[in-house]
Amino acid sequence: MRPEILFPLFASVTSLPGVGPRLSTAIEKLAGSNVIDLCWHMPNGLVDRRYSPKILDAVPGAIATITVQVIEHHPPRIRRLPYKVTCSDDGGVIDLVFFHARNDYLQKILPVGETRIISGKVEHFQGNIQMSHPDHVVKPEEAEDLLTVEPVYPLTAGLTSKPLNKAIRESLKLATPLPEWQDPAWLEKIKGPSWFDALTKSHAPEDDSDLSFDAPARQRLAYDELLADQLALSIVRATQRKKSGRRIDNDTGLLEKAINALPYDLTNSQKVSLDEILEDMAEPLRMLRLLQGDVGSGKTVVAYLAMLRAVENGAQGALMAPTEVLAKQHFKTISELANGVGVKVGILTGRDKGKAREELLGQLADGNISIIVGTHALFQQDVKFNDLALAVIDEQHRFGVHQRLMLADKGAAADMLVMTATPIPRTLMLCAYSDLDSSRLTDKPAGRKPVETRALPNSRLEDVVGRLETAIQTGARVFWVCPLVEESELVDLKAATDRHAFLNRRFPGRVGLIHGQMKGPDKDKVMAAFAAGELDILVATTVIEVGVDIPEASIMVIEHAERFGLSQLHQLRGRVGRGNQSSSCLLLYAPPLGETARARLNILRETDDGFRIAEEDLRLRGAGEMLGTRQSGLPVFRLADIVKHQYLMMAARDDARLILDRDPALTSERGKALRILLYLFEKDSVVQTLRSG
Repeated sequence: MRPEILFPLFASVTSLPGVGPRLSTAIEKLAGSNVIDLCWHMPNGLVDRRYSPKILDAVPGAIATITVQVIEHHPPRIRRLPYKVTCSDDGGVIDLVFFHARNDYLQKILPVGETRIISGKVEHFQGNIQMSHPDHVVKPEEAEDLLTVEPVYPLTAGLTSKPLNKAIRESLKLATPLPEWQDPAWLEKIKGPSWFDALTKSHAPEDDSDLSFDAPARQRLAYDELLADQLALSIVRATQRKKSGRRIDNDTGLLEKAINALPYDLTNSQKVSLDEILEDMAEPLRMLRLLQGDVGSGKTVVAYLAMLRAVENGAQGALMAPTEVLAKQHFKTISELANGVGVKVGILTGRDKGKAREELLGQLADGNISIIVGTHALFQQDVKFNDLALAVIDEQHRFGVHQRLMLADKGAAADMLVMTATPIPRTLMLCAYSDLDSSRLTDKPAGRKPVETRALPNSRLEDVVGRLETAIQTGARVFWVCPLVEESELVDLKAATDRHAFLNRRFPGRVGLIHGQMKGPDKDKVMAAFAAGELDILVATTVIEVGVDIPEASIMVIEHAERFGLSQLHQLRGRVGRGNQSSSCLLLYAPPLGETARARLNILRETDDGFRIAEEDLRLRGAGEMLGTRQSGLPVFRLADIVKHQYLMMAARDDARLILDRDPALTSERGKALRILLYLFEKDSVVQTLRSG
């Protein structure tokens, strides 16, 4: 149960004065649905209203707060003209200008003959001093409230600053001091404020330095958030570690036979990673391991060999992928290899229905299928295993911590291997995967040729198409990726459809189109035609980013490459260079390039080391953008910035371990305060884990 002291913070924003259904919808979209979400919505700018000159002294372009007398109203003769109110002080005259204003409202707030204090931007227009739509118009007795620094918050469509600022002020009134969960010695050392003081100060910046990520109040709140996150991950890890595992160490020679039957030699890092995984599986504890490898580094083969160790022990392996395209890819790779050693592999996706699905589930339940590959469909309640010993989850950053535990729980003490094709910088490893041990595939498979990468302005489009004509005549196949227009698949789709039509005029009947709005069977059909060579060019939105393996494809064209992140460009480039012909990647951009975009394209031309690229991407864009965290299982930090607060992340990880070493059930005084911290950052399920021991 959430502690009573936090009840006001977890009330709905609709409980705040002045927040009705329309406003609450906009607030929810921007920040969240509870009062605490508004407390975490930090200002990113400020307006200083302390400048209070006479009218004639007011600097043009400045925000000024001026005491005036209302002289005269000038309603417009024609609707589209502005409504003006003339005001004055000792020596100057100023016009207040309003567009689309209601006459009765302006008469009410600016009565002729009365004194008012106005605040807004001063402008000079045709020799007159004016202020368009003052931000504030108040009576003299309210002057003190106005002559301050006002925080400016990020907004969203349909939400203006006035109602948002008011809602945030009302939210902060519901925050109260909480028991201190931070180590007193550490707080003393950094001269850190209490949680309550830090929250209050962050929403009342005095100058720009108070808005920075290293302002003491912001650092304190960021550390609270990071500590809650690291503590939660450490508790999950400790709980999983406590669950009894099983030794999977029986060696019947099947694994060795499978390795000898591979059509290629394992790379050195594949051998090392496989050894680490097999050692974990042989322990009586549950394995929780992350297998990181760049595009095409051979993760699927390592996972397949690890699952064979489970099969050798009379048990089963499951591999779950985030998309159907990727699941089919894995199934194709694994089933071709497994057939050679007599192991039966099945595939289950959301598309499987009726009799065929029932039959497959029957074979899985009676152990007839040894390895199953699938999508989220593997989570479904009616999916029962005979004896699941190893759960492999691919492209982990699409699944949250709890989702991956759900699959492992379908087996008796099943081991878990998580694979990701997005090389993860060390800092992100700490924040997202500190509950996992890690193995890295750093070698490229033998025979892989580097992909020649070039950047060209989009004015060279005709040259590119001409080059394709020559390449296609020699048997090349081409991916053509259309830009991210915006976060709207429909708008992206129009760009792809237009480009498909353009290329189809040049290469009639030889160009396919694939996008996220297509139905599964239609996608498969186009993919199959491209793989079979019936199509020379495949125009696509970013749906091909992960898990498409067409060895014959040797050219990748990416339009508006400046709109993509580095890791995403690297993933896309990894779709070519999988065969024995030399491959190239053409990055088309719209000049002029910004500094960051230029740096991004230069790094891609310099290196194909995914780990270096990931570090650079994190440095250039920050974590949220880099991984599109909304879609990922990564924590979405509201107060901390993973790049700017790396040192805090390290400290939080060490602190979390120390706390749990000393007080694993969080029952001490500080432990009880830390439970409040976990609830404050909505880690409720972790506190339940503690309760259940």
